[in-house]
Amino acid sequence: MYASVDEFMQPVIEKHPGETEFHQAVREVAESILPILPQHPVFIEERILERMTEPERAVIFRVPWVDDQGKVQLNIGYRVQMNSAIGPYKGGLRFDKSVNLSILKFLAFEQVFKNSLTTLPMGGGKGGADFDPIGKSDREVMRFCQSLMTELVNYIGPDTDVPAGDIGVGAREIGFLYGQYRRMTKKFHGVLTGKGPEWGGSLIRPQATGYGVVYFASEMLAKNGDGIHGKTCLVSGAGNVAQHAVEKINQLGGKVIAMCDIKGAIYDPEGIDEDKLAWIKDLVYVKRGFLDQYAEHFKVEFRPGENVWQIPGAQLAFPCATQNELKLEDAKALVANGVELVCEGANMPSTPDAAQYLKQNGVLFAPGKAANAGGVAVSCLEMSQNAQHLYWSKEEVEGKLYDIMVNIHKNCMTTAEEYGEDGNYVAGANIAGFLRVARAMLSQGVV
Repeated sequence: MYASVDEFMQPVIEKHPGETEFHQAVREVAESILPILPQHPVFIEERILERMTEPERAVIFRVPWVDDQGKVQLNIGYRVQMNSAIGPYKGGLRFDKSVNLSILKFLAFEQVFKNSLTTLPMGGGKGGADFDPIGKSDREVMRFCQSLMTELVNYIGPDTDVPAGDIGVGAREIGFLYGQYRRMTKKFHGVLTGKGPEWGGSLIRPQATGYGVVYFASEMLAKNGDGIHGKTCLVSGAGNVAQHAVEKINQLGGKVIAMCDIKGAIYDPEGIDEDKLAWIKDLVYVKRGFLDQYAEHFKVEFRPGENVWQIPGAQLAFPCATQNELKLEDAKALVANGVELVCEGANMPSTPDAAQYLKQNGVLFAPGKAANAGGVAVSCLEMSQNAQHLYWSKEEVEGKLYDIMVNIHKNCMTTAEEYGEDGNYVAGANIAGFLRVARAMLSQGVV
């Protein structure tokens, strides 16, 4: 047994030098798990937590492609297959210039716990490339995706590893990737999720992460006799998760007054209603534009280079952009402005000191590994439909999504209470996710 979290982290840092995002993700889990291990001595003896921190496999490969000017371009592709104890690896592909091995290891590690919390049969993995689709033509994106899949095809399969979308990978990219997979294998497998509904995709898969995080927040509030209706909200990001979080908040009677993207934040005190949200969707997905154009069109305030956390007047906050976007100074602003709840829609969007400050100051706080599990949950439902050659209605899928998010919330709460951490969603999510994977690993021997 380790005397401290620092002692546990030392060999992790030595084996994975410089991978700060991965270190952060492992430390956050270790802080919850190490105190409970004496109650499970067999996990100590079999070094279960240590084994969880090492990927089962990580592949790195070059991705050459030709741009529209006929010039050869080169990117790096990755797939981190973290843990398959409870099912095939499952996790998205991210296309962004920031992608590196540290970020993908952290995402894959988080994915193991997130997928475990759904209680569905999915292991954890993550992948992608340091390719930025912004500014690229459809043909350039297609050629890149085809080159990536030419190598990735060797490591994925419907019973092995089932990637999905993530930042920079939407319906367009999934389509190009799947076309190349089908071309190379001559098989119509459910090997990617987020497919178009006309060719094996599930209804509401694009909406699932955003809807799920709002359902989770609703359950958190309901526990205290409250709800989304009448609440004013801040949502960071302007992509898929953020847009559909806004959509569900509107449906439940809340009002979103701010969103942001890489250029800055918009502040619309009248609220981003259904019509304005439809305008944003067209701006982002059709015109490939940015929110400064929203501010100009609707004559609202635009804050260049800023996020949404300094904007006053909200009770609920939803970080839905990217990792470590909500920092300590942002947490202090949220507390000072009276925010009651922070529910993470992105993966690890709050820095450790920010999360700690929010919890210490009485803000309800839900970690992404629990709150944003809706996307991967519906991905697994898509896998089920593919395997059974079925097609479920929007109402069926959303009903299942709602039930899954309610059960994740309940599991986090009951587990936290059982281990003396009543009300601590971070501890509840980490412990509940860990226990299911740990018991599976123990049952399967040293593999």
